[in-house]
Parts: sequence; structure tokens; C-alpha cells
Amino acid sequence: MTGLNRVNKHLGQRTDLAWIALLCVAAVLYVLGLGSPFAPTNGDEMVYIHIARLTAESGHWLPLVSDLANMRNTKPPLLIWQAIVAGGWGDNWSLLALRLPSVAYTFLTAAGVAVLTHRFSGRFTGRVRSACLAALLYLTFFSTFRYGRVYLTSAAETFWLALPMFWFQLRTDKLERSSGWLSYVLFGVAFGLGCAYKSFALVAPAAATLWLSALIVDDARPWRNVLKTTAGLTLSTVIALGIFGMWFVLDPDPAAVWREFVVGENAGKMGSGNGYWHEALQGGTSIWIQLLAYLENAGLLWFVAMGLAWTLFRVRKDAWPSHQKVLLVWLMVWLVVFTIPSQRSARYVIPAMPALAILMALMWERIHKGWFGLTLLLTAPALVMLARIGWVLSDTDIGTNILLVAVLLSGATGLAAVLLGLFKPATTRVAALVACLCVYASFSAMVAPLSLDAANYSEAIQQQLKGAKVAVPNGFNAQYERFHFLLSQSALVPYDTDGRNTGALYPDMPAAQRLTTLLKEFDAVVWVQASLEQAEPSCVPDCKVLAQRWHVKSRHQSGEVNLGNLWYPQQWLFRREWLIVGAPSRAP
Repeated sequence: MTGLNRVNKHLGQRTDLAWIALLCVAAVLYVLGLGSPFAPTNGDEMVYIHIARLTAESGHWLPLVSDLANMRNTKPPLLIWQAIVAGGWGDNWSLLALRLPSVAYTFLTAAGVAVLTHRFSGRFTGRVRSACLAALLYLTFFSTFRYGRVYLTSAAETFWLALPMFWFQLRTDKLERSSGWLSYVLFGVAFGLGCAYKSFALVAPAAATLWLSALIVDDARPWRNVLKTTAGLTLSTVIALGIFGMWFVLDPDPAAVWREFVVGENAGKMGSGNGYWHEALQGGTSIWIQLLAYLENAGLLWFVAMGLAWTLFRVRKDAWPSHQKVLLVWLMVWLVVFTIPSQRSARYVIPAMPALAILMALMWERIHKGWFGLTLLLTAPALVMLARIGWVLSDTDIGTNILLVAVLLSGATGLAAVLLGLFKPATTRVAALVACLCVYASFSAMVAPLSLDAANYSEAIQQQLKGAKVAVPNGFNAQYERFHFLLSQSALVPYDTDGRNTGALYPDMPAAQRLTTLLKEFDAVVWVQASLEQAEPSCVPDCKVLAQRWHVKSRHQSGEVNLGNLWYPQQWLFRREWLIVGAPSRAP
């Protein structure tokens, strides 16, 4: 019997090492390609980078500075200060430097998820596996991969707002919460830092979650405990609002903060042009769409999240342990609170995604394998399409054999996991995770050629345009900011490309006339190829192409992508981007 126990222990240790190794692979994927302009992100990132860059150039912490109309105090200063410090006040201004703090926050949150799951696993075997699984699930969620590794608010706000929940559930072995007043003070500090990254409004769901959780785990619920919890969290809320309110004290123009952030950015989300109930009950931002927020954030694990919901629905409610009830409260409070504003988004419930990862890990073996099989079927076409795009990119002037091998290898590994999971049921659950990670690896390898130095403007071109006025395309708010990483020594001016009235030049001017006008008014123009048939800019021979690079088209008109051309991404995904000057006599 002793020998059998020794063998089981040895096998368990090997299994733990395998899970730790898989978690390390996921962590590496979060760092690889972090400085790429083609990393999955959100359009707001360039808005925040724009504000941070100009504020750093001003040499002052406050007031925040922006060239964008009505977009200066769009987020609290802590987010902007983070970039200023990470970028060395402009001395180390790179996407990698600006994004690293977000990755650090995300890894800290994943660590909290792992520790909490390890605790909830109790005396059962496989506690290390469960802890690694929970962290791995959190990193595999598409919301984490998209918003938790780039310069956005999500990583920081999730960590600070989840920290009190982590501490609360780790307080005692029996989940008894006899928190002292110091605990509520620290809760308030954590809430305040989370709010200082995004909005004072976040204290509402954060405090409500903690309050309901305290009532749930206290089975007796004597009135004195209820009063103490209420008073304690009231103190936490006051402290959090006080920390956020320091913005008004420190900013030399507090009236602008009130007008632009409180009224414009927050109160404005409660209004509705078509009527509150009209938009709440129908349309793309309705309450019904918001109910799918956690599934949307799960991304490729959509079906696994559905399987978790189905499994929980079938479990007797009186059989739920207290920690599971707390996790469900965490999820439900955030979902309910963010169905109230007229502007709804799955992104708003990201701070509750740690609870989903922990629940999913704890219920992992109870979720039917069929849900994981659907996940495998979902990842297969994604892997094939990414490999196809990587193959097409390899035929361009920036493609390399090494990167082609990388994208094909990650795609092949993912497809092997799909086949293994479908035909060997014992591996289905793990195979689904591996396949999802391979999708992320394939994407990073696929866009890697576009991020190489050879794919961007050379140092000689940058020196040639030093101090020159360059007109650059801007399809949406502040998206021209990306050119500051390519032509950092030039004076960049945005012109409108999609008629979105973003404050850029010539939003309504026809393309041909716009190019002619820009060449007359600027030293150089960055111009995007209109179609594959266009071999050179329409201004040739009256202009000169200094350099060219590949542009990835992110916004498509209806019908541009269809079944007929889906297999040929060169027809709908890639375009040339030309750096043009006027007649040779005008070249700087």
C-alpha cells in the first residue's frame, strides 16, 4: 500500500509540473509581441497614449493635455501617470514600455485567482493543478488577452477591485469574517486606487459585492454584524471617493474635470437619444445583449462558460458551499449594475472575470465534455485561417521563413490538440485549453512580420523627415497616434479617411482631391492604397514615394469579406501604405 501511495504521489507531482509548465507557456504568450502595434487591443488605447504623451511633454503631472476635442479628462490621471512613469517622461516611449505595467497587473490578478482556488480546493488532491487551471483560465479568457496586456484601464482596475474580494475570502480557514476597522480602511484604499484608474462609479458594484458576500457567509446574520459590515463598507466607500476626489484638489482646473469627466464621461452614459427603455429592450446595447457579457468575455471558452452555467443550474442550491455563493454574487452584482446605464458593454464586467475563472476551475470536472468538444470545433477554423494569413504574409517582402515556421507550428499543434481532444475523451478538457492558447500563439506569430524593423520606416527615412510636417491618416479618434512610434521626430497632423468627423483635416473631401491638397500643404503624406489594383499612388509622376509598408485593414464595408474571397486574405486584409512627398524639389 505504501508503494502504491508513493507511485500516486510521484504521478501527482509530474501532473503538477505539467500544469505549471502550461501556465508558464500562457505567461510567455502574454509577453511575446507585447510591443507590436497589431496586438489585440481597443481603440481607446491610442487616446490614452495621446493624452499621456502630451502631458509628459508639458513637464507637469496635471492638468492633463490633449489635442483631441472633448477628450482630455476622459480618464482619471492615475492611468496617465502610469504611462508617464513607464515611458520615462518620453525618454523610453514605446508600446512595450507602456504596456508592461498592464501585464504585471494581470499576472498579479492571475496569482490571486490561483491562491484562492488552491484554498477552495480544500483537502482534495490536485490542489496545485486546480490553482494553475484557474490562473490559466483567467489568462485564456479573450477579455484578459485583449484588454489585460495593453495600455488600457482593465488590468489595473480588475486587480485593485478584486484585491478586497481575495483578502475577504482568505481571511480565516472557516470563512468567518470578523474584519476589523483597519480592514475596511484597506478595502477603501484598494477601491480608491481602482476608481482612480477608471471611474468613481466603480465603488458601487465593488462595495455592494463585498457587502452581500459578508451577509452570505455569516449564516446567523445578527443585526450587530449587519450594522458593523454596513458601517465598515460605508467607511471604505468614503475613503475610496476621497482618494478619487484628490483629482479635483490637485488639478488646477477642477471645473473642467467636473464638466468633462463627471458630467460628460459618466453622467452622459445614463442618457439615451432614443429613450432609455427603447434602447434597454432592443438594439445592439440592450439588456438582453448585456446578459451575454460573461460569455463574450470568455471568448473561445464561450461554450465552456455556457457549460458552467448549465452545471450550476442543475446543482441543488442548498448544496452550494458558501465560497461558491460568494463567487456567484460577485458575478451577478457586476452584471446587474452594468445593465442600468444606457451605454452597455461586456467590457464593464471584466473586474468580475476572476470569479468566473475560479468557479470554472472548481467545477471543471463536472462540466460535461460536450461543451469542451464544441470549443475544439470553434478553435479549428480559427487555427486554419490564421495559418493561411501567415502563409500569405510570408510571400510579402517582409516575410521570413522562421516566422512562417512559427505560425505553421503553432497552428499544427493546435489542430493536433483538436483531433486528440475529439477522439480521446480523457484529454478533451485539457486539449480545449491547449487549442485556445495555440490560437493566441498563431495570431502573435502571424502578425510578427508586420512588427519587424524591416516592416517599418528606416532610420534614414526618419532622419530625412526630422522636423518635417507629415500628414497621416486617421480613421477614428487618436488612431494617428500610432505614427508617433514610427516617425517620432516629425510633426504629425491627422487627416480624415473615413468621414467620421474626428477633428482631422478634410473629412468630406474626395480622396483624389484630398491627396493633391495634402501634398501642397505638407512636406510628406502617408497614404493608404485604395485597392489591390492600384499599383502606385494616383499622384505619380507628380509625387515621389519615399517608402512603403504594409497596412492591415481593420474596418471593412459590407460585402468586402465573403465566402468567395475568405481564403484569399490578400484581397481584403492587406494594403500598401505609401510615404509620399511632392515633386522632388519639395522633398525635405
